[in-house]
Amino acid sequence: MTDDGSIAAKRLRAFIERIERLEEEKAALAADIREVYAEAKGDGFDAKTMRQIVKLRKLDSADRAEQEALLDLYKAALGLGG
Repeated sequence: MTDDGSIAAKRLRAFIERIERLEEEKAALAADIREVYAEAKGDGFDAKTMRQIVKLRKLDSADRAEQEALLDLYKAALGLGG
């Protein structure tokens, strides 16, 4: 008969090892992304602005419009123009 504790431990270990592999892949992808931003910067593009554009493109149009409206409202309240 199989020990349920042993099975659970093996299953837990498998999950942890998968997570560790994915974390390694995530770190490699993050390094690749940094390289692309550095390359773009070398071509004269502003990486900070590019990051903002990437963030905005992830939003649907309604969320993007809401964020832009709030930003304009806050800027106007602080006298920053807009």
